[in-house]
Amino acid sequence: MTNYDNEQRSRRVTEILVEPSSYIQDGLASIHNSEFMSDNAFAAAYARGVQASGKDYGWHWRVHIGLWAASVAKKLDGDFVECGVNAGFMSSSIMHYLNWNSLNKSFYLLDTFSGLDERYVSDVEIAEGAIEKNSKLIDMGFYVTDVDNVIKNFSEWNGVQIIKGSIPETLKHVNSNKIAFLHVDLNCAPPEVAAVGYFWEKMVPGAIVLLDDYAYWGYRQQKTAMDALMRELGSSVVSLPTGQGLIIRS
Repeated sequence: MTNYDNEQRSRRVTEILVEPSSYIQDGLASIHNSEFMSDNAFAAAYARGVQASGKDYGWHWRVHIGLWAASVAKKLDGDFVECGVNAGFMSSSIMHYLNWNSLNKSFYLLDTFSGLDERYVSDVEIAEGAIEKNSKLIDMGFYVTDVDNVIKNFSEWNGVQIIKGSIPETLKHVNSNKIAFLHVDLNCAPPEVAAVGYFWEKMVPGAIVLLDDYAYWGYRQQKTAMDALMRELGSSVVSLPTGQGLIIRS
């Protein structure tokens, strides 16, 4: 390596250390381009997600990834599925962004609407305090328990099917044999693996699977379990700095 190369490398390291980050939230700090945040279409879609949840959680880059993935999937022949809806932040943002009523697709929204079902939490996750965390999130109001408000939130869009109950029990109620987009945000490993495994053969070529917590800090069991499933299915997950995981069905 030449002295010039060394100087350039030192300069770049210094820039990274001293320049203010352009994005710091949701566990991610980056000086890289984040001008999507000032895009009018993105801002409107994100605002619709905030409207659904009643609070801004600072999930801009995560939603940015979700909108990109949904935009790719909308061109495919298949329906959309979200496993783990809660108040509908991500799915509301997506439906607004895609002008959902202009598409001839169904969007299946699956959730217990009562937090985690303890029957489907792994022993390791229980030992790590998942049940206690679940109770706190319900008490805080983060986990939605009023499904009527969720139904009201999605009433402006056509083709929405809200399915209340625990996964994997409710997966059979998704009446579609072609899936173009699957968003998974169940906050524990067994139902996530069940959902992806169930829909895998229904996913059309090029279909997008977006995992909300795959690489997120504190959710190691979800990554471990999903990696094992992908090895069985002959695929893999790309880990994103947002904490998400992305799979493209070949």
